[in-house]
Amino acid sequence: MPLRALPLAIHIFEGFVAYTETFKTYTRLAPIHFAERNWPATQLNHRQRLRLYKDLLFQLVKVFHNILGDDSANRNIWASIRMEYQRLIHDLPDVELAETFFNSVFRKAFPNNPLDEELMFVMEGYESCEIHKNSELLHTYPAELGLEQIIRKILDDFDFGVPYMDREKDAEFLVEGVKKVILTRYRVEVGTTTQLLKPVFYRNKAAYLIGRTFVGNKWMPFIIPFMHGPKGVYVDTLIFDPHLMSHLFSFTRSYFMVEAEVPSQIIGFLSSVIPHKKIHELYNAIGFNKHGKTLFYRDFLYHLDRSSDEFVIAPGIKGMVMTVFALPSLNIVFKLIKDHFEPPKNMTRQEVREKYKLVSLHDRVGRMADTHEFEYFKIPLNRVSDELMKELRNTANSLLEVKENFLVIKHLYTERKMVPLNIFLETCSTEDGLRAVEDYGRAILQLAQADIFPGDMMTKNFGLTRQKRVIFYDYDEIEFLGDMNFRKKPKAETYEQIYASEPWYDIHKNDVFPEDFRRWMIGRTDLKPHFLQYHQELFDPEYWNSLKQRIQKGELIHAFPYPEEIRFRPGEAV
Repeated sequence: MPLRALPLAIHIFEGFVAYTETFKTYTRLAPIHFAERNWPATQLNHRQRLRLYKDLLFQLVKVFHNILGDDSANRNIWASIRMEYQRLIHDLPDVELAETFFNSVFRKAFPNNPLDEELMFVMEGYESCEIHKNSELLHTYPAELGLEQIIRKILDDFDFGVPYMDREKDAEFLVEGVKKVILTRYRVEVGTTTQLLKPVFYRNKAAYLIGRTFVGNKWMPFIIPFMHGPKGVYVDTLIFDPHLMSHLFSFTRSYFMVEAEVPSQIIGFLSSVIPHKKIHELYNAIGFNKHGKTLFYRDFLYHLDRSSDEFVIAPGIKGMVMTVFALPSLNIVFKLIKDHFEPPKNMTRQEVREKYKLVSLHDRVGRMADTHEFEYFKIPLNRVSDELMKELRNTANSLLEVKENFLVIKHLYTERKMVPLNIFLETCSTEDGLRAVEDYGRAILQLAQADIFPGDMMTKNFGLTRQKRVIFYDYDEIEFLGDMNFRKKPKAETYEQIYASEPWYDIHKNDVFPEDFRRWMIGRTDLKPHFLQYHQELFDPEYWNSLKQRIQKGELIHAFPYPEEIRFRPGEAV
């Protein structure tokens, strides 16, 4: 065993400890910022925590390059480092995150960034822990207390550092909500009990309690969101709908800030609350997106072993910037940045990568898809269709290598598969189309409220989730809303101006004329009039400028992840 192995393993171990401690420090700021209603600090804290992993990793990899030098690709040394490191992390409560941290160091320090299942922790199979009945992680409320007493005890047990705006009214709302949804369907019996996670989930302007009630021989999950009013915090609603709960943890939303001393136990509880979410999605949702990436890749390898279909070009209009392919049996698409872009696209590959980085650090408000970025991603060569291989060679050849029996792609993004909106609108019924175009407009406006201007807003750049929610997924032209200049078109006054083949007025780089959106946004004649009427503000430069001014004044416009009609106090929030 090389003598250098243990000191190098200790370097990685100390780097991991530094990461987890700093991650917890950022996370513990969330309730403070919430109590103070310090929304700019909330957003900054979120971005800093997201940057933390790569910042620490970069420093650590420099140390490894300096120490190992020409031995960076020595497999025997790395095998020994892995063995020593495994001993160091064996008893950690977050051992699964420590394994992923090792993987990150290995991939950045080993030449050509290999996905090496022998030297990495890929197929260890470590997953979530079961939550025990009397876990210190839970508040438990037996049915014998009575419904009203349980609700009041819950409100007592969670202190947000500020007074409740109207605790009695909150209690009334919650009691009525439970009676309406649970007590009309189930009888309270011996053994009926309610559990809530002690850690609070924070995101943007809201705090969320995650709980479950054992009734009718099964667990019924629920979520209680809290917001700030003019005179304190209040309960905004009570969520039992599994679709809404799933949407709260969607791949289109920013990560929660939640204290997780034993992350796998938090994941275990969440998995019981939202059972159809994959484990990697839940790790993403609580901020451990690097481990989510490890688990995603593990799932990918399992799926390859259990399927036989070929990778093919993704359906839809081919993009000018990205080549997109898919495995029909897998709910994921793979996106590569092309070697060359046809006019009018005039950006570089690095600029496109920066746009994706911007999205990863920004509030996605339920309208932009999260991605995982991979380097040197391996696909079995015999699973690549001839048509796809030809397309990849024609559009992104510089990113391809063939090694043994694998196609190695030097850089790609993975993203949830969705039905392109333009394809959906070609064949859907009028009723489904009306709902889709309404949500298409809402998606654009909610992105604008989050300081994002999508740029290319053609329907081909949007997709529909399984719940028919419209999501934006083409990021190469996004800009901050505050950088755009929304204008009304000058009216032509002379014959020359009326019949000019080119615009007779000056147009600068970031000028936008919203009235032009009317011409191309929706083509179907049975949908367009309704869309134009329903979203009149989309075509009004004054509306866009009013949003821009609110954002420039530092306002955080909260994007509610549930419908306005289920809120207890519609319109109330500061």
